[in-house]
Amino acid sequence: MKKLFVLFLVLIASITTTQAQNVQLHYDFGHLNDNFSTRPKLTTTVEMFKPDKWGNTFFFVDMNYKENGVESAYWEIARELKFWKVPVSLHVEYNGGLSNAFSYKDAYLVGPSYAWNKKDFSAGFTVMALYKYLAKQNQPHSYQLTATWYYNFAKELFTFSGFADYWGDRRFTDGKNIGIFITEPQLWLNLNKIKGVSPDFKLSVGTEWEISNNFNAQNHRWYWLPTVAAKWTF
Repeated sequence: MKKLFVLFLVLIASITTTQAQNVQLHYDFGHLNDNFSTRPKLTTTVEMFKPDKWGNTFFFVDMNYKENGVESAYWEIARELKFWKVPVSLHVEYNGGLSNAFSYKDAYLVGPSYAWNKKDFSAGFTVMALYKYLAKQNQPHSYQLTATWYYNFAKELFTFSGFADYWGDRRFTDGKNIGIFITEPQLWLNLNKIKGVSPDFKLSVGTEWEISNNFNAQNHRWYWLPTVAAKWTF
């Protein structure tokens, strides 16, 4: 799991001009893959987005659970600064986390972010080209390309959203340069858009697909790891 995608939250903020947050619970089928039999089955994600007159702040926290409780936690926090009218912001971000066996190495990112939205905010996307600093590595200087999108359709009954990241990193075993790709499209059924359901019943059910190369196992193979999920938006 990663982020519920900044653009979808920008849509919410554009309509309400208040902060938005959600909590997700994912049952991960990745443990059924022979290579990931020890992969945690459950993940919770907490996300928050808050706009202000200088831009916006977004963060999420993922927690993965095994039989004895939380096995690992990972978070990202990003700040977009925009003091001008053109649709380009300055994006600043931190990534980090830990598990019960090790800590994730810190990463710091900075660069421009471009956003586009339809006039009715039914669809939109962002693209980012970022410098990435890989802390405590022999070759710390790297890069990341990121895209996010959202699409609300069938009178907002469904939301298709997601992100894709590609970045340069260092292989676990020998420290050599390696490219890592991950995308996590999500499809949600928004129950409060069903006729007769209260608009305040902000529960969505859906799925997420983690599609990656060199992310879970650095063997240049592609993996598709689906989840079934529920989300409550506050």
